[in-house]
Amino acid sequence: MKLLFPNGEHAPVELDPGPALLGSGNDCRVVLLAPGIALHHCELKVSDYSARLKLSNPENPVTVNGKAVEAEVDIKPGDLVTFAEVRCRIVAVEKGQSPVPQRDLSANDDGATKVRMALPKFVLRGVSGETFGRVFPVGQTTVAGRQSDCEIHIPSEGISRRHAEMKLTADGIMVEDLGSANGTYINDRRVTRELLKPGDELRFDTVRFLLIAPGQERPAAPSPASAPGIRASAPAATKGSSKGLVWAMVGIAVIAVAAVGAKLAGLF
Repeated sequence: MKLLFPNGEHAPVELDPGPALLGSGNDCRVVLLAPGIALHHCELKVSDYSARLKLSNPENPVTVNGKAVEAEVDIKPGDLVTFAEVRCRIVAVEKGQSPVPQRDLSANDDGATKVRMALPKFVLRGVSGETFGRVFPVGQTTVAGRQSDCEIHIPSEGISRRHAEMKLTADGIMVEDLGSANGTYINDRRVTRELLKPGDELRFDTVRFLLIAPGQERPAAPSPASAPGIRASAPAATKGSSKGLVWAMVGIAVIAVAAVGAKLAGLF
């Protein structure tokens, strides 16, 4: 499980299974130095895909998805938790999978197993600003922003520290604005949370990207002359040349016959 702080009060925190204190005290696993944060504000008991949040004091302000927590509550990936005035998004951490070995069946196979790295399902290609020409693979959860630990780091003053979060889906990537100052746009339309599909343009402030699905680009359409069932017609000039050549050959034959006839008649 991972904690993301959209406004940059703390770097992203990946929590291992077990208890973790959150508060302003130096002994806390997550230290938040902000108004309203108690020394030991709350405790998170983390399992693989969820956690139990327990207040250290019932007076410590905590909300989950806008609802105040009175004592204890379960939290899960996707929840928005607020500690006093500090917002935090709960996200899942995908466990990495080893690439599947594939045998190379070429004639020179030496018996060793060749490992092929899989292409990412989607990539973002920078088409303007500081990221122009660069390609960024999109993982299960990818954060873009000005902060250096973002998966897509954009060192621009118009970009918020944690500007937007992207999650893989079957049809594209789900883009969610994390409360940025200058906005997130898909095809020049400002969005809060929306699906980005291959070929769409994604923009953070003035920094633009194009979403690409590697290996799924469409091949170029065949020219009319090479399309099945369509026969290319010969140029008009070629047709005229062929017809003139036939008439010339006929004329030569007629002259030759006439000459032979005249010779036999004793004219020369």
